[in-house]
Amino acid sequence: MESIIIIVFVLGYLAITVEHSIKIDKLIPALVMMAISWALISLGIDSFPQWFDSSSHGLVEGFESLGHESKMHWMEETLLHHLGKTAEILVFLLGAMTIVEIIDYFDGFSTIKSFIKTKSKKKILWIFGFLAFFLSAIIDNLTATIVLISILQKLVSDRSVRIWYAGLIIIAANAGGAWSPIGDVTTTMLWIGKKVTTGHLFVYLFLPSLICMLIPFLIASFMKPFQGNLEQNIDDVEKPKSRFSSTMLYLGLGGIVSVPIFKTVTHLPPYVGMMLALGVVAIFAEIYSNSKFSISSHDSAESDAHAHHSPVHHSLSKIELPSILFFLGILMAVAALESLGILFGFAGTLQDTMPMLGTELHHEGVSDLVVLLLGVGSAVIDNVPLVAASLGMFSEPIDNELWHFIAYSAGTGGSMLIIGSAAGVVAMGMEKIDFFWYLKKISWLALIGFLAGAVAFMFTRTIF
Repeated sequence: MESIIIIVFVLGYLAITVEHSIKIDKLIPALVMMAISWALISLGIDSFPQWFDSSSHGLVEGFESLGHESKMHWMEETLLHHLGKTAEILVFLLGAMTIVEIIDYFDGFSTIKSFIKTKSKKKILWIFGFLAFFLSAIIDNLTATIVLISILQKLVSDRSVRIWYAGLIIIAANAGGAWSPIGDVTTTMLWIGKKVTTGHLFVYLFLPSLICMLIPFLIASFMKPFQGNLEQNIDDVEKPKSRFSSTMLYLGLGGIVSVPIFKTVTHLPPYVGMMLALGVVAIFAEIYSNSKFSISSHDSAESDAHAHHSPVHHSLSKIELPSILFFLGILMAVAALESLGILFGFAGTLQDTMPMLGTELHHEGVSDLVVLLLGVGSAVIDNVPLVAASLGMFSEPIDNELWHFIAYSAGTGGSMLIIGSAAGVVAMGMEKIDFFWYLKKISWLALIGFLAGAVAFMFTRTIF
């Protein structure tokens, strides 16, 4: 039965990686393999020799000799445990996505566009690079990419130039997301899973992440696509915007940034702080929405369209529910493998057989090569299930440098292929970037940045 569950997982995983070829959204195989895996566990519960208890992070003693009812009880308890942990991540993401959509409802991100006055391609590259790096740490790399490419489309009319900017934005956004607990789904998973803390994450990963971004941008700034000035864009004439746009931008970003502080003070799970932040932002959104369009006589059709619903309802209808369902499916499918002790056993095999190249990561003997391969794997496959698997594979304590290296590798390694990260996938969709164009033009820059940042991490961990 274990073999069948592994086959189901591999087939589902394969369908996720080739979603663009088979034209089936990755959330579908993720949900199907999750449901089938747990159904097979339930049907074959008596045939399994071991059971992994995630709450105590160890195998259940004497599981094989337990009766059917006791085994079913263990399965139900474990399923509930994993659903609770997954729900924490999903509710957190729902809150963050809704706040960003509320900011966008008030055209808050146009405030960022108004700061960019230069026409120099090289200067704009660096402006967008640092915007992506810091913005992704605040509102997550996926959302930052959407926001910046939306602004880019208003600034750069030539698509052949714009896709170069989009490719570099992917690298910067993924690098920026790695050093913040709310910057990337995988880092959020490690943070909520009590593997890393905000302070240590910043101390260990800020410099490696910055180097991961700076080196590709430094090389790119000497390349032909970023020489000279941009042509005048027809969209350069500013459209009237809401008088609350700047207020909602700073309020929304401030709300999201306050979440780690709330967790530190109250010791409550991060999603509670995110719901508080959403509630506060929503209050101001409802108050401001009544006066936003009453003064907007320039576009009565838009006024009428927004007059019939609240900004919160509108924002909730715009969030990426397919991404939420994909995370549900993939995290619960990985949880199925973890519960059977498969990942636990695989971790032991991996550590025993993998050559110990480079500096070891502590007395447990997890090689740097293993973590670097995890980063490369996150580009080829998807970093969410790889990090979910690592949570079940390794038992190092909170803030062990292994978890910080995993956060770096999984967060930035996905930049090496356009399908390797959420930021890459959304950029691919928005700009219709070809997989092989990215592989030829951008991947080598991402690889250089990834390796340079990894070397920087190996240096910083010896200091702190």
